[in-house]
Amino acid sequence: MRDLRPYLFFGQTTSLCEICLLPVPAKILIEGNEVYYQKRCGAHGVQKTLVSTDAAYWRQQRDWLKPGDIPQAFQSRTDYGCPFDCGLCPDHEQHSCLALIEINEHCNLTCPVCFADSAPHKSKQLDLATVEKMLDALVASEGEPDLLQISGGEPTLHPDILDIIRAAKRRPIRHIMLNTNGLRIAKEPDFVAALQEFTPGFEVYLQFDSLKRDALMDIRGADLRAIRAQALDNLERYNIATTLVVVLKRGVNNDEIGDIIRHALKYRCVRGVTFQPVQDAGRNDGFDAKQNRIVLSDIRRGILTQFDQFAPDDIIPLPCNPESITIGYALRDGEKLTPITRLLPKEEILRNGPNTIAYEKHPALKQRLFELMSLSTAGNNAAPALQSLLCCLPDIELPQALGYDRVFRVLGIQFLDRFNFCTGQVKRSCIHFVTPEGKIIPFDTYNLFYRPGLEQRLAAGRAWAKGAR
Repeated sequence: MRDLRPYLFFGQTTSLCEICLLPVPAKILIEGNEVYYQKRCGAHGVQKTLVSTDAAYWRQQRDWLKPGDIPQAFQSRTDYGCPFDCGLCPDHEQHSCLALIEINEHCNLTCPVCFADSAPHKSKQLDLATVEKMLDALVASEGEPDLLQISGGEPTLHPDILDIIRAAKRRPIRHIMLNTNGLRIAKEPDFVAALQEFTPGFEVYLQFDSLKRDALMDIRGADLRAIRAQALDNLERYNIATTLVVVLKRGVNNDEIGDIIRHALKYRCVRGVTFQPVQDAGRNDGFDAKQNRIVLSDIRRGILTQFDQFAPDDIIPLPCNPESITIGYALRDGEKLTPITRLLPKEEILRNGPNTIAYEKHPALKQRLFELMSLSTAGNNAAPALQSLLCCLPDIELPQALGYDRVFRVLGIQFLDRFNFCTGQVKRSCIHFVTPEGKIIPFDTYNLFYRPGLEQRLAAGRAWAKGAR
C-alpha cells in the first residue's frame, strides 16, 4: 500500500522568500480547512506559511474571477517580469479600481503600524502643481477613474488640502475619499464644515482601529478614543459620508469586528467599515508573524460570527481580485441591515462588459427595495446607491428614494507582503498608488519594492530577474 500525502496539492504560484524577498516557487497546499504556501528558497530553505483558514471559501474565490478591465494607457514596459516592472506594465491584468495619491509624509502621529512610515519629523509634501500632474496621469490611464483616495502622511495637514480636493473634483473622478487619522476632523469643526463643498461624491476614510485603549496604544501609540468620538460627532453634524477603516492585528483587536460594525451603525453618516490585516511593510513595531498575522478568511469569519446581520452568502469575493477582497452590501434602516449581496445574481455580476441589474427582474430584490422606500428619503449624497461604489460590481437600477445614504458596506481587504505574496494575485491588484513621476503601481508591490527608501531591494530583485533568464 502506498501512503497518501497529508495534504492536497492544489497548485503552484510564485511567492517571495520571507528573508531575502526574492521570488521563489511556492506549492499551494490544502490541509484540512487550512491553505498554505510551501516555498523553497535556494539560500534560505523551505518556508511554510498560512494563507487561509477556510479552504472551502478559498476554492470559491476563484469561481468569482471575471475578465479584467484594461487601462487606457500603460506607464511602463515589461522587461524584468512581475513584480519588477511596475507600472502599470502591459502584463498587469486589472485597471485601477481605487487609486491613492500621497500628498505628504508629515503626520501628527507616529503609529507603531504605518506602511508609509510617516511621522511628525518628516516634512516632505507635494506642491499643488505636482498633485495635478498625478491626477492627470490617473485620468489618462482610466478615463473616468472610479475612486481616488487622497492620502499621506496625514493629508489634512497639507496647507493646500482643500485646493487639492477641488482639483480632483474638477476632473472626471466618480468618487473621492480623504484618508485621515481624524485629529483635525475632531479638533476643527470649521474644517469639517468646509468639506461639505465636495459632496456628493466625497467621503472621509477615517482610521478607526479599536474601541479599546490598549489596542489603540498597540497600533497607534496613543489613546484616540475621545478623538475618534469627536471626529464622528463632527462628521455626523455636517453629514459627511464616512467609511471607518480598521487595521486588524491578531490578539490585539480581531475580537472587535462585530462591535465596530455595530458602533458604525449608530451614525447615519457612516457608509461602511473596511477591515485590513496588518501589511508587514513600512513601520511595523513589535509585529510577531506567528502571533499577529491575520488572513482574509479570518476577517470574513469574524464578520459572520461576531455580527449576526450577515450570513455566509452575504459576504462574497469581489470579482476583480477575489482572493484579496471580500465584500458585503446592505441597505440600512437605522441600525438594521438588509444584506443584498445575496440578491445580486452571480451570472450578471460576472457577465463581461458593463451591465445594470434591473431590480424589476428580480422579485426578492424588488420587494425589499420597495419596503425600504417609504422609511426615509435620500440625504445630501443621493447618488444612485450602488452605481458609484466599486466598478467591478454591476450598477443596480434603484428607485430614486434610495440614495447613497441608505447603503452600508463591509469589506475585508488583504494586501500582499513577504508572507502571502502571489504573482497571480498581484497581477489582479486593483488598488494602486499614483507616483509623482506618473507611474501607477499596485499597493502591494509599492510598499514592498517601490516606496522611497527601498531602491536596493528593487535593484536586487531586478538583478535576480536578469540572472534567472
